[in-house]
Amino acid sequence: MIARTLTAKIIALAQKFQVITLTGPRQSGKTTLVRAAFPTMPYASLEEPDMRQIALTDPRGFLANYPAGAILDEIQHTPDLLSYIQSLVDQDRQVQFILTGSSNFLLMEKISQTLAGRTAVLHLLPFSLAELKPDAERLESVIFQGQYPRIYDRDMAPTDFYPAYIQTYIERDVRLLKNIGDYNAFIQFTRLCAGRVGQLLNYASLASDAGISPNTARSWLSILESSFILYRLLPYYRNFNKRLVKSSKLYFYDTGVACSLLGIRDADQINLHYLKGALFENLVINEFIKRSFHRGENRQPFFWQDSHGKEIDCLLVDGEEITPVEIKAGKTMSISYFDNLKYWRALADLPEDQGFVVYGGDQSMQTSTGAFISWLHLDRIPS
Repeated sequence: MIARTLTAKIIALAQKFQVITLTGPRQSGKTTLVRAAFPTMPYASLEEPDMRQIALTDPRGFLANYPAGAILDEIQHTPDLLSYIQSLVDQDRQVQFILTGSSNFLLMEKISQTLAGRTAVLHLLPFSLAELKPDAERLESVIFQGQYPRIYDRDMAPTDFYPAYIQTYIERDVRLLKNIGDYNAFIQFTRLCAGRVGQLLNYASLASDAGISPNTARSWLSILESSFILYRLLPYYRNFNKRLVKSSKLYFYDTGVACSLLGIRDADQINLHYLKGALFENLVINEFIKRSFHRGENRQPFFWQDSHGKEIDCLLVDGEEITPVEIKAGKTMSISYFDNLKYWRALADLPEDQGFVVYGGDQSMQTSTGAFISWLHLDRIPS
């Protein structure tokens, strides 16, 4: 089993909180992680219809089976159970529950109402590159395969896994979150989102291409975000006396999902694909998000772009400290990759060598202009 970075954090927090809530996409490894981290705790899957029915119709009777607590998997199916869990942990400080869930919006809304202050909330995404250690892999293969555990644990072909994942899991979460009449239209909308990876989000254009209203596009994007399929990267607003872009950018939590939606059938296609640069950018930004989430933090990166098209692909913000990162899919180092970083440094009054260029090659190198960081060495970028 591939070790997960988040394991140490979740065990440590369980010493301080009676309830741990672990969210993340379906099939990201949540069940495997919590059962490995807490091997002696009883386990119940609320995905199973009979178990879910008992929990829904007789919550007190259901929880009576676990007087010291339990791991309750896919808790979003029985949100009312959280109120009874609140009562139990308030009555007995020895009781402990580990909860997992895949639908972030519904789950977090209920948790904020019932377990605020009683639970630590953590997020588990698919494998990070640090966990996989893909030294022998081609970049294009990593982008194409994505990082979902089942691809690696069961040696599944991405062309087998992702279409089934999209059909089964997205459909199930979509129906849980909202009654969408035309599911095919929703899938087509999701494909259109994949075609906009790394681009500024224009609701009117996206809605027009999908044949829906802008309000529906906003609603459907929220569903995809709540299911951990995609996310919006926010712009950094610090002015510097410049007119700044205020639209978000679209990215997917896993490049394998995006490739499947784009109809990419093998890794070699990525080399000639018009979105190769955007998919590489997506991969790198995902790694920074995973690094934060898997440490038990919730710091999100930003991007920066002014009205003249000057931009920084990724800003890692830690309090007052900002680390600019440019992301280039090219596999050969080029000093021109630092052009936007030079502009940013002058604007932000930063040292001449501050910032990094992440590129598609295998070697990392320090220069007087800044550091080239291979996509294989992202741990060399502090955040």
